[in-house]
Amino acid sequence: MNRRFINPITRLRVRQQFMLLVVIMLFPMIFLNSYGNSMAEKLLKQQVTNAYLELNKQNHYIIDRDVDTINRVMTTIIQNPLTQQMIPSSADSVVERLGKFQNLDKLLLSYSLGVNGGDAVSYSFFVYDPDDLYSFLPKIPLSGSKKSGIYFFSDGEKPGWFDEAVQKKGKGTLKVIPQFNNTFSKTNTLVYIRAVNNIYRGNNVIGVLVATNLDKKIADSFDTVSIPDGEIFLTDPVGRILAASHAPIGGILDIPEALRGEQPGDLAEITSDHIYVKSREQVQEENLVYKIPLRSMLRQQNELKSIIGFISVAYTIFGVVVMMYFWRSLMTPMQKLAFFVRSYEPGNSVPKAPEERRGDEIGVLIHSVYDMAERLNVLIHDKYQLDIKQKEAQLQILYEQINPHLLYNTLESIYWKSSLEGNFESAEMIKDLSKLMRISLSKGRELISLEQEIEHATAYINLQQRRYDYSFRVAWDVDRGLLAANVPKIILQPLIENAIIHGVRNMGEDGEISITVRSTHGCVQVRVQDNGYKEVDFVALDRLLNGEKGDPALGYGIRNIHQRIRLHFGKEYGLHYERGEEGGTVAVVVLPLPPEQQEGKGDDPHVPYFAG
Repeated sequence: MNRRFINPITRLRVRQQFMLLVVIMLFPMIFLNSYGNSMAEKLLKQQVTNAYLELNKQNHYIIDRDVDTINRVMTTIIQNPLTQQMIPSSADSVVERLGKFQNLDKLLLSYSLGVNGGDAVSYSFFVYDPDDLYSFLPKIPLSGSKKSGIYFFSDGEKPGWFDEAVQKKGKGTLKVIPQFNNTFSKTNTLVYIRAVNNIYRGNNVIGVLVATNLDKKIADSFDTVSIPDGEIFLTDPVGRILAASHAPIGGILDIPEALRGEQPGDLAEITSDHIYVKSREQVQEENLVYKIPLRSMLRQQNELKSIIGFISVAYTIFGVVVMMYFWRSLMTPMQKLAFFVRSYEPGNSVPKAPEERRGDEIGVLIHSVYDMAERLNVLIHDKYQLDIKQKEAQLQILYEQINPHLLYNTLESIYWKSSLEGNFESAEMIKDLSKLMRISLSKGRELISLEQEIEHATAYINLQQRRYDYSFRVAWDVDRGLLAANVPKIILQPLIENAIIHGVRNMGEDGEISITVRSTHGCVQVRVQDNGYKEVDFVALDRLLNGEKGDPALGYGIRNIHQRIRLHFGKEYGLHYERGEEGGTVAVVVLPLPPEQQEGKGDDPHVPYFAG
């Protein structure tokens, strides 16, 4: 005995069914929302880390470049004869010693001057003078600068960092010196020190060059990086802070264990509170560390998650209420109405409205739709006429965009006057310009012959070559049998202009533009090709030509041509772009054949016509 299957859900009341539906829909949504937020946060952290790693490398490169510049300046100073002569010698008289001192002091001052009055790196030279041969000099530089000059010291006055610089054997290094030379600063100072050896006596040390005021240069490099609420540190191999965006220098930077040590390359570590990004430079061996707080980075994401969560809950509640209220009274008649709307085609007979009497808005809507369908059939003819007028209006607007509004007769007068005065090149340019205007105006006609359009384009090319002294070549290959074809005026000139500007303008005699007119597949095909080397985004060109709206950033010239052709001749004609077989860009215009060839008459289509 056959038993009819009974859906167990139908045994529940509607309210129970609805609650079950809410549970089934709500649980996956909560799970997916939680999982999606977790994955999005993880992905965001990784993407931010990768972005700051790349930014860290670039920032480190800029700092290394600045340090290398300082090192090159020091090399220049070291190799200068004035520096090499600064060796304390009892054989020199006091006047000779004073002269050497003054000359080298001026040299150091010249390298310590900032550009346009800005801050510059200051260079000082510390010379070991065990016999106090220069004791007669003052303790500050004669130049008057506070941070550049020459300093002499004996054994009892030798700075602690002097021997360290000598041990580097001519290699420069960054170092934080506490209370560096009381004349300069009372606090920790970042300096770049490099021993100066006598190039004539091998390892004989003359002194140590010291570059100060580095914190301003490094601060400028730090300012190019934006880390919300974050910090930037430049440290030595042991983690001592050489420079920082917000912290004092000289202390030891506290970073995760995984980033400590002297591991080469770029490293990153994500903790519960921060993202640490570190890069190490192999020559100077300093580290650049970014400390990025997660709280600031995820603040906007957390706000967005809260908003999305609130909207989701509110929308779910609203949807449930609407579903309960409209389920029975709305869905069934609306489905019938939707079936009628999908099956209805303008112009076909409209069936009678359902006999069911309804006094609510649904009944009014159903009868209104049926009445509207009947009225729509009556209005089809009017709509057809309106479309025709709209196309005519669009054509008029498009032509107004390119109407030159110039006075042809005035140009003709100027042409003859220039010819009589002997200005033949100017006269020819005016003649070409007047030809452009005459064909552009064309007595108000919207369509001209292909021969006139080629004459217009030839005049434009001649005018451009005379105006800008262009040396590119132009090749014409046109079938005579197609010269009578009607075309919208001014369609070749914008294409040739694009080929010049974006293709061959900077190629000199190697540039070539070829214009070919052929009869292909029952149509006239005009191809404007250049051998330019620039990359062309053909997808963007297609979107500009065939999209619903144009892109003002890309202009409206070629879109204007495409729309005018289609409005005149139909959607099977128009403009498109393609890549040339040997490179370059090809603009292809498709037009209908002239009436003579459509009737099997006209000239031999294989006899080429060369313009220009």
